[in-house]
Amino acid sequence: MRRRIADKVVPWLLYSTGGTRTHFQPVPLSSEIHRHYHALVARLTDAQRYDTEELEVSRRATSLLPSSTTRRYLNSSTSPAGDQDVEIEPIDAWEEEDEEVESKIGDGGDGGGVVFQNCRWGERALAIAHEVLLQFGDDLKLYAFKTSPQGYIYVRLDKLTNKYGCPSMDEMESFSRQYKGKLDEVGATGDIPDDLALEVSSPGAERLLKVPDDLNRFKDMIMRISYIENLEAQCPEKDGVLLLDSIDTESGCCVWKLADVKENRDPAAKGRPMSRKRKDWRLRLPYDMFKRVTLYLDY
Repeated sequence: MRRRIADKVVPWLLYSTGGTRTHFQPVPLSSEIHRHYHALVARLTDAQRYDTEELEVSRRATSLLPSSTTRRYLNSSTSPAGDQDVEIEPIDAWEEEDEEVESKIGDGGDGGGVVFQNCRWGERALAIAHEVLLQFGDDLKLYAFKTSPQGYIYVRLDKLTNKYGCPSMDEMESFSRQYKGKLDEVGATGDIPDDLALEVSSPGAERLLKVPDDLNRFKDMIMRISYIENLEAQCPEKDGVLLLDSIDTESGCCVWKLADVKENRDPAAKGRPMSRKRKDWRLRLPYDMFKRVTLYLDY
């Protein structure tokens, strides 16, 4: 079996079985944090398996979020097990989602939701994903699902009992293998293409939070919110690092307070906590004033 791996060290580990390729990656934080990740390229120990080395993650990145994985599978039907002449596709050949486009609610990526992009087989692939998820109980849910006309499926799983919504590595691997197996089975019948590629990941720290649906779930965590103060006037968009103080469901409003982080402290205070005035500050915003809400990470 021949290997084609990127010449430079990149934050991925590879594992291959039965002609199927998987990529491992920590939770996608941001392009800046990604530079702090380091990895060792796996060594090929036999014709079917890569023996992976331990993934090194910077201390600061580890303190922000527990590790999770991104797993990528190419269809195995064209790469039968035992074929010693199978060529493993290079990392750079994988179709990447467009990172230049700003995320928005319902985009099938950081914003969650389902997007088929005119793929006629998309609904069938989604139904198969839901069937597989039934085996994981109520704790693991589909956060985002997107199909590509080029034959790619992007799945993001959300673990409801995890602080950040990150499934464990075992859960990611189990779902990935079961879902890929089902896709191969249905692909053999002709109901969906038989050459689909699959990527399974967690929402990551830059997931967009839905207002008000996600606010109660993450109410004890610091959030970064973008908002406007007047819908009628041409008000500039404002940004704040805040904590949720309360939600008034009847009026459709949220009350926020300043989080005790560097951005909200007086630069002249020289490391001292926020002043009483800042601690008592409150902001009341209707739901429709929010432009963007994400979890805040101090890095």
